[in-house]
Amino acid sequence: MSAKAYLGTGAATATAAVVGGVATDVHSSWYRALDLPSWQPPGQVIGQVWTVLYTLTAAATGRAWTRAGRAQRRRLAAALGVNLALNAAWPWVFFRWHQPALGVGVIAVLEASTVVLTREVARADRKAAVALVPYLGWNAFALALNITIAAANRDGRGR
Repeated sequence: MSAKAYLGTGAATATAAVVGGVATDVHSSWYRALDLPSWQPPGQVIGQVWTVLYTLTAAATGRAWTRAGRAQRRRLAAALGVNLALNAAWPWVFFRWHQPALGVGVIAVLEASTVVLTREVARADRKAAVALVPYLGWNAFALALNITIAAANRDGRGR
């Protein structure tokens, strides 16, 4: 049973990563024209961080799933589904639709959903929930970064 749980959470997380990755384009003329803060990490660092965060999310939710009861699994599945949908949606809003201000809203809701996900994981397994702490922190950092980008590019033209 545990292998199925990890395969399921791994597949769901990988799907969100791919859907979001398809929309991400740091080489577009629109993105390159944005006024970006000096404290923004390089693209390759962001990609590496997300690889670790997706892995931790899949592992933590898989572990929690194996320890959860039936009703708890439904809540966990719903929390994970909402979280991954928001996670996959943000690159579409920001990179494809060129809407940094709307991206702020998506990340804010994503951070709230990550709190809910962490709570649901903790109900099943506190040790697994600890693995989601970096995800909470990174989303908070991404929210601050997105707010800064949106504020610096209010006219939509960038530099």
